[in-house]
Amino acid sequence: MFERLREAINAALDAATGPPDSREVLSGMRDAVIEARAALEGMRQAANKTERQLVVERRHLEDAERRGRLAAEIDDQETVEVADRFIEKHRGRVEVLEDKLAAQRAELELAEKELEEMKGQLKQAAGKDHVDSAWREIEAAGGARPDTDVGDELLRSQLDRAAREAEAEARLDALKKKMGR
Repeated sequence: MFERLREAINAALDAATGPPDSREVLSGMRDAVIEARAALEGMRQAANKTERQLVVERRHLEDAERRGRLAAEIDDQETVEVADRFIEKHRGRVEVLEDKLAAQRAELELAEKELEEMKGQLKQAAGKDHVDSAWREIEAAGGARPDTDVGDELLRSQLDRAAREAEAEARLDALKKKMGR
């Protein structure tokens, strides 16, 4: 629910503003990586807490089972019934905690993969920005970027046309010689 609201707000803000500067994009990407790292650490701590809770619940389950066996050995039916209730209670908690821990580990694994992807994208974008920054400095100093220099494109077009015309003239001359003119 909140995700859709956030996306709608971001889309509205994007539409209201011009295209972002590459430095702003990189800054946002860095912030996202930092947030993802912090979230990942929080997820690890939550999984560790669940592991500790699971250890405690397993120990309580073992204690209840042991008490139930001891009560059965001395033929104390009332204590056996109490032990059975505790066994079921702790067994249910163990099952829930095991499921919770499995889900947390799976989520942690996904988050780690996403973080690695984000770091790779950031590294790639930072490298591209570095190149773009260098070209901006060259252009500011009066140089021209080969891909964007209009004069260079015009010259290249003129040279291509001259080469095509020279080739056409050569073919025409060869054809004339063949026909004996």
